[in-house]
Amino acid sequence: MALTTRGGGGAGGGDPSKAPSASDPSLGFLTKRDTEVKLPRATRVKNKTPAPIQITAEQILREARERQEPEIRPPKQKITDTHELSEYRLRKRKEFEDVIRRVRWSVSAWVKYARWEEQQRDFARARSVYERALDVAHRDHTLWLKYAEFEMRNRFVNHARNVWDRAVSLLPRVDQLWYKYIHMEELLGAVANARQVFERWMAWRPDTAGWNSYIKFELRYGEVERARAIYERFVAEHPRPDTFIRYAKFEMKRGEVERARRVYERAADLLADDEDAEVLFVAFAEFEERCREVERARAIYKYALDRVPKGRAEELYRKFLAFEKQFGDREGIEDAIVGKRRFQYEDEVRKNPLNYDSWFDYIRLEESVGNKNRIREVYERAIANVPPAEEKRYWQRYIYLWINYALYEELDAQDIERTRDVYKECLRLIPHKKFTFAKIWLMAAQFEIRQRNLKAARQFLGNAIGMAPKGKIFKKYIEIELYLGNFDRCRTLYEKYIEWSPANCYAWRKYAELEKNLSETDRARSIYELAIAQPALDTPEVLWKEYLQFEIDESEFGRARDLYERLLDRTKHLKVWISYAEFEASAGLGSEDSESEEKKNEVGYQEQQMERVSKCRAIFERAFDYFRTSAPELKEERAMLLEEWLNKEVSFGDLGDVSLVQKKAPRKVKRKRPIPTEDGSTIAYEEYIDYIFPDEVAQAPNLKILEAAYKWKKQKTGDDDE
Repeated sequence: MALTTRGGGGAGGGDPSKAPSASDPSLGFLTKRDTEVKLPRATRVKNKTPAPIQITAEQILREARERQEPEIRPPKQKITDTHELSEYRLRKRKEFEDVIRRVRWSVSAWVKYARWEEQQRDFARARSVYERALDVAHRDHTLWLKYAEFEMRNRFVNHARNVWDRAVSLLPRVDQLWYKYIHMEELLGAVANARQVFERWMAWRPDTAGWNSYIKFELRYGEVERARAIYERFVAEHPRPDTFIRYAKFEMKRGEVERARRVYERAADLLADDEDAEVLFVAFAEFEERCREVERARAIYKYALDRVPKGRAEELYRKFLAFEKQFGDREGIEDAIVGKRRFQYEDEVRKNPLNYDSWFDYIRLEESVGNKNRIREVYERAIANVPPAEEKRYWQRYIYLWINYALYEELDAQDIERTRDVYKECLRLIPHKKFTFAKIWLMAAQFEIRQRNLKAARQFLGNAIGMAPKGKIFKKYIEIELYLGNFDRCRTLYEKYIEWSPANCYAWRKYAELEKNLSETDRARSIYELAIAQPALDTPEVLWKEYLQFEIDESEFGRARDLYERLLDRTKHLKVWISYAEFEASAGLGSEDSESEEKKNEVGYQEQQMERVSKCRAIFERAFDYFRTSAPELKEERAMLLEEWLNKEVSFGDLGDVSLVQKKAPRKVKRKRPIPTEDGSTIAYEEYIDYIFPDEVAQAPNLKILEAAYKWKKQKTGDDDE
């Protein structure tokens, strides 16, 4: 049947250049326009405010369930006579034939057809369907399995044998067909036939699973000699360590020790250079160990250690060590194993003497043996490999060789003089003008402290500060002197620390804290003054905060107020204003003596409280005026200031004036602003919250119009609600 394209009008109709785009051969008579799914255009949501009534997902699912139409099921058909039965069969066969005609290559369609014929007890037709299916897909082993199972299920034994013979002849590499064929013969009790099938299978040289199943089959029927002969063929076909080990275990299970030993010997001669030879030698040695042949097992281990490459002999070494621990001289074998490992490490460090990880492993090996002379020799050889470049990243791994060496001499060898020499030599070797390691300086000083030599410890730390000062060294040195109670030394160290790093707020704060703890108020105040006078600081806000808290703790409210004014000269940050107002609101409340005196005079207490409120309110008004006049663009900060002011007025109670703040409160408005792209065009907008203050409404006429429109809309909404 010839197919014509739509809309063409014959061979000459249409534009040939547009024909491929109008139709697709895979769509038949349909064009891409007919099959195109047209989705609705995405609409922009203008009103993004939440709906007054929210619908949950559970409610949506419940409504969908309630509105679901009942399932339409076909009526049950009852067959009452043979005429209806024949019509039903004819109709079903026609349906199956139509399906097969459409999808002839579908194996499942053929299988469904054959099973339906089987249910109708028409075995000849079912067999015919399977044969027709094999004409289409004879390489599909599942079809053969279904065909043979059909014959077996209906007790057609000869037919089943015929199917299995054809299947294994066509698909001899599918092991499942052989297994099923042999299983059927065993179920029928035809052992000779099953053995014959096995022989046919072995002729195709299958993998180890096929040979193992053949051996298990013979052992099930007590044919030990046959099984042994199959093992001989098996190891000849698959000369691998696991097959020989399985053969030897078979002989051991029957008590044939000599036969098993001969199997292992054959395997050792044949597979000595195999990549899995380690497994074979371990199994051979364990076999001799079970037979109480200790010398034979030791000879096997030694022979294996000489033949197997070192990279693949880890398990062999472990087994040999366990064997010697149980049966032999432990010290001798451990020396031998250590010697082999020492040879490996020597080879590695000879190839790359700057590979410090290999030196660490080598030293760890020698430390496990415990020979002091050899350990010191390896340490000396390792530290002799100085990094070629004077860059810290090359020295970071190397320096730990010196650290481990010093710790070994102090803790394990307990040689104090050698430990001191190690630290001194290490510090002499490091190029301190380019970089240093504070860890080495501190460890050397702590070592001298442990030896009760405080003078040497101070000398180490003093040299560190003089040659290569670092923050860690200053902190540890000050901590030691503070622990010893030498406050004058601590002052000197803090001065050197600040001289070395004047922008370090930590040093200034700790110095002032020391003086404060020593009740030296004037000295602490002078230190704080020097600190805030520095042109650059790393964390100035922390320093100012501590200075202010120091003055407040000393009840120097006038000084604290001056500090706040000086801080406002430097920065007008919102937090500074709020902190200043909080200070004015609570100035003098922390002192128990002042509270008791104020309570004695109730009138004086009220006057003090009103003065605090007025001062706090004045600070808030100054801050509000600054943000309104000098920084009008910081609307959000101004709104946050009013919020803090309102909370403070509420906390004042009867003395507070909330209306004073509410008159200045802004109104929040949602607005949109364009988002610029890289090329300068604006293709999107983002929403943001803007604040409109009452003074802005009075100044701008447009804002007055907006305000009036807002009031009219609010009034209209109220009328509609009524």
